[in-house]
Amino acid sequence: MLWVLFLLVAWGAAVVSCTRLCLAAVAAAQPMDPDPVADAKGLSLYEAAFLSGGPRRVGELVLVTMYRERRLLLAHTGWVTVVVPDGRDELERSVITAIGPEGQSPVRPVRAALAAAAPVRALGDRLVAAGLAVPASARTNVAVAVRHVRAACVLVLATAAAALLLVPPAAGRGPVASWFMLPLLLTVSCLLIARVEAHPYSRWASPAGQRLLGRIDVPPRRTLAQRSGGGPDGDVYDGEVLTALAVHGTAALPDRALRAALKGHWGH
Repeated sequence: MLWVLFLLVAWGAAVVSCTRLCLAAVAAAQPMDPDPVADAKGLSLYEAAFLSGGPRRVGELVLVTMYRERRLLLAHTGWVTVVVPDGRDELERSVITAIGPEGQSPVRPVRAALAAAAPVRALGDRLVAAGLAVPASARTNVAVAVRHVRAACVLVLATAAAALLLVPPAAGRGPVASWFMLPLLLTVSCLLIARVEAHPYSRWASPAGQRLLGRIDVPPRRTLAQRSGGGPDGDVYDGEVLTALAVHGTAALPDRALRAALKGHWGH
């Protein structure tokens, strides 16, 4: 009956880790009081980008905005080149600073520098203060809890293997294995639920922020592709593309070359 000790360890790890994940997910989903002013005026593109995809999405938006205005060049090789060295706001100036004095750099380090730049952090702080973004601590707690559940799942498998080695084949290992299936099922189920409900551990936008994101009218990608020829409505088209990028990420870009350049070097 020594295998019962392994079963107790497995159950303890599964229950403790899953309970922590549930508590962290509930805390992250707690509604926050949104700023009435922010709720009334809606979201800027940068704010929508942060709430949809965090600092990385903001970086994508800044780069594509400057690219479409021909103030940056984005090559399919993953390099970005400065054309106009004057940024119009703090985010664009952060991009130019990250590229460096030579005016050319791989996209990857520019992305990393921009995600950690003070203007991006300030944008996130403003959205948290307005009740539109989930605090970093809440997202961290969920991510840590998910890692603990994964570790518990591995521990359940390890203790099950050790317990089965202690049971003589003649005594029958089926009942012992079935007892370990329960904590394994618990941990796997929690991971699947977290994947669906709290991906990517967890959402950047609070419930209030998600409501504002839901008000944004984003044209379908097929419509954007049909309008990609430019013409007299070029400014309208650019606005639609940037809106789609802010809300849905690089997959919404109708420009295949630009989409490939960003996807290939931004870790998507």
